[in-house]
Amino acid sequence: MAAEPLRHRFEFFIALRYLKAKRKQAVISIITVISVAGVAAGVMALVVALAINNGFRNTLQRNLLGATAHVTILEKEPGYGIKDWEGLTGKLRGLPHVTSAAPSLYGSVFVVGPMQSQGASVKGVLVDSELGSEGLGRYMKEGSLGALSQPGIVLGSKLAARTGLPHNSLATVIIPQGELTPLGMVPTRERLRVAGTFETGFFDLDAEWAFTSLETAQRLFGLSDVVNAVELRIDSLDRAPEVAAAAEAVAGPELAATTWMEQNRQTFTALRMEKIVTVITIGLIELVAALNILTALVMMVMEKSRDIAVLMSMGARREQIRRIFLYQGLLIGSVGTALGLVVGYSLCFLANRYRWISLNEEVYSLGFVPFEPRWVDGIWIAAAAILVSYLATLYPSRSATRIAPAEALRYE
Repeated sequence: MAAEPLRHRFEFFIALRYLKAKRKQAVISIITVISVAGVAAGVMALVVALAINNGFRNTLQRNLLGATAHVTILEKEPGYGIKDWEGLTGKLRGLPHVTSAAPSLYGSVFVVGPMQSQGASVKGVLVDSELGSEGLGRYMKEGSLGALSQPGIVLGSKLAARTGLPHNSLATVIIPQGELTPLGMVPTRERLRVAGTFETGFFDLDAEWAFTSLETAQRLFGLSDVVNAVELRIDSLDRAPEVAAAAEAVAGPELAATTWMEQNRQTFTALRMEKIVTVITIGLIELVAALNILTALVMMVMEKSRDIAVLMSMGARREQIRRIFLYQGLLIGSVGTALGLVVGYSLCFLANRYRWISLNEEVYSLGFVPFEPRWVDGIWIAAAAILVSYLATLYPSRSATRIAPAEALRYE
């Protein structure tokens, strides 16, 4: 039993000596270094690329779900709104996994300020429900949601900056659908005090959204005590389809439930597809590195044929000779993998902390490229790199065992 570890130690020792020894053909050493660098580059590139993909996905998800609902109950056909919203909200609040349920009223308006006018989406909410830890209150930059108890409006930080409407200023809100008169539909105007500004970090929300109390929104849009959505927050995002099905059963046939996954399907599907393409594309770097390992080992077998013959003459078995070159390939792959992981995770940490890559918020909805590496990715990337390195050793290690000692030493 003790002899088996000793034999493996002998094979590993020879493999390490072969890698460190000075060679007659310098090209083998160069190819070996290139192989290590290739494995390291592939591992590093995968770590960084997946960190970027995870960063975009997680940041968009946090920002979107921080200010929007996980499950939303809507009318199947546009009508006159949800009338018995109080009773419905109470029933939905009692469903499993639902942490909060709140009515809301959406509409489109123009916000007029001293700098410019801009279209915006207004959301009427119950002020008390938004003051909690899961509501809009945690994103307030200036002012307070409590001030909406008096007629007022809270603007996204980018919307307030564009229109020139700071905290406590007066905003003119124009409602396009307005009132029906003998001359047709006439837009209506109302002046509301800016009760504060919010900033979620998601550009589209900060640049195009405004909040007001449910009563003020109903008055702006000329509606009675109705809402056009009931929004649910749940304790686990993955349970959204399950909660949506239960909510539809409670809401009745005239209402439908939609989840955050369905509302943002295009964005997250694109990120998922990008992740697959990234893994396949950058994985080609690992294949090139594997070819370099194969080339280096084949040339090493040719150079060390005399040494192999001597070892076999001294009693080394063919299985031991095979392991010597197998260990060489694994050493190259392991060193390259370790270097790639260290460099990749270090770059991700520094790039995310110091925000090395800035973005146009109007295009990407984010001000910088977020890097969020996961340790799970590092494990499977390292395993894949070492597996590819192992596969590259199969042919040259097998070729080394076919050397005939008598033929190799005949002219020595």
